[in-house]
Amino acid sequence: MPPRSAHEEYPTWVGFVFIFNLIVGTGALALPSAFSHAGWILGSLAIVVLAFMSYVTVTFVIETMACANAVHNWKRLQFIKRDRVIEYDEDSNVESLVEAPAVSDNDESDSLLAGGRAGDADQLTDASIEQTPLNIMYSRKTYYTLSSKIELGEMANMFFGRTQRFLFYFCLAVYLYGDLSIYSAAVAKSLRDVACAHNHRANATDDDDSTERCWQDGLLTRLDVYRLCLVAFVAVLGPFTFFNVQKTKYLQLLTVLFRWLAFTVMISIAIHRLLAPVSDSSNTLPITPKRADLAGIPYLIGTCIYSFMCHHSLPSLLTPIANKGRLKALVSLDYVLIGGFYLALALTGIFAFADIKDLYTLNFVPSADQANGLLKVVEYFLALFPVFTLSASFPIVAITLRNNLQTLFLDAAQLEAYNFFLRRVFFPLLAILPPLIVCYFTESVSNLVGFTGCYAGTGIQYLIPVALVLSARRTCDNMIGRGIVNEFHSPFTGTVWPMLVIGWTIACLVLVTIDLAI
Repeated sequence: MPPRSAHEEYPTWVGFVFIFNLIVGTGALALPSAFSHAGWILGSLAIVVLAFMSYVTVTFVIETMACANAVHNWKRLQFIKRDRVIEYDEDSNVESLVEAPAVSDNDESDSLLAGGRAGDADQLTDASIEQTPLNIMYSRKTYYTLSSKIELGEMANMFFGRTQRFLFYFCLAVYLYGDLSIYSAAVAKSLRDVACAHNHRANATDDDDSTERCWQDGLLTRLDVYRLCLVAFVAVLGPFTFFNVQKTKYLQLLTVLFRWLAFTVMISIAIHRLLAPVSDSSNTLPITPKRADLAGIPYLIGTCIYSFMCHHSLPSLLTPIANKGRLKALVSLDYVLIGGFYLALALTGIFAFADIKDLYTLNFVPSADQANGLLKVVEYFLALFPVFTLSASFPIVAITLRNNLQTLFLDAAQLEAYNFFLRRVFFPLLAILPPLIVCYFTESVSNLVGFTGCYAGTGIQYLIPVALVLSARRTCDNMIGRGIVNEFHSPFTGTVWPMLVIGWTIACLVLVTIDLAI
């Protein structure tokens, strides 16, 4: 896998922005509600702890990325050395083949790659290897790099055995199913609450009866309209799952602008309510929220795990950064700022609104008594914000899920051998129908976020990075040796930190499971 060319790279500050935007997504909209259940003191402490645990495993993923690059570079060096020896042998008119050190059909180095395949070696004998200068490959510092983009699935194939690889793709598929369910419910609920006159009343709460009429003289209930919006949303965007589409950079830029405009406006409105208190039938400011409630912690755990998720996309974001010398400082600063942003969003919300809905934008739905035209436009923009951003991401996530399901159940090397219906119809339907069915019977974004974040999220964010880094360290120590230092190693070395993460994961799973069972 050749390194990226110069024109594909971007400055450090761009990487900083990309990581920030990736993490601060849908989970941030569900965070204020979860925060209000736990209380502002306990909730603040939980956000800090969960941010730190997420940061620890991010450093594990970065270290594994460097180890994967080192394995590729080591193999390239062996093939280059072998080719150079063969060339020298031919020029010298020596009849017998002189075999290069450490490279043979029975080379034990391949067996060191847990889950390695026989085809790995063939994939390395390409033009990029032949063009690699030997003096560069002999440099001790060029083993551990981040020059080649190696995705999480490729690292799983490299460092995991067959069973571990199956569990990896299964966990990723469950997480993507949760993502699609959250997107579908959030969009349908936003459209319903904007359309239904009921929600334009200032005293509407998130626990209102879904059987209530959506319009005063209409026949449809709020639940009926929600389901119609859900089916329409999936019917419009679901067909993209049958094709291969790519999100353009212009669409990404537009989504980023919408996202930050919306978050800025929400925080500003909440601060305005705090500085200029108003009273209505549901909110009497100043509000005194609860300080701590242990019963709300399981709900907050799943939401925070989902809100700090970025691990599966790190290779695509970090590899193109031109100057990786300050990568650790960059990621650390990102997490500090994101933690501060989440606290600002949650604290202003909990003190500004007596009832925080499970999707924070629904606290800003247009009210019937709003006379200011500009504020009415702002309210509509905030209420429809999830529709704008999540609609752009839905096809990409659905296609990613379809591809992972195919990898999980089919032989990727023989993919074209399967019939057309199985490849082009069955798996796309398998990707979009389960989220549609789940969301048809529940509209609770908070429950979907909590379940996805805790069960699938702990696998992606905690368990997989720990398993990867432990296996990668062992592989690189055996293959390359401990004399060459990985400059991208995690500051959380040894086995204590991985064991601490595993213990934390078990505690989170137990708390959430007990909470769901009660």
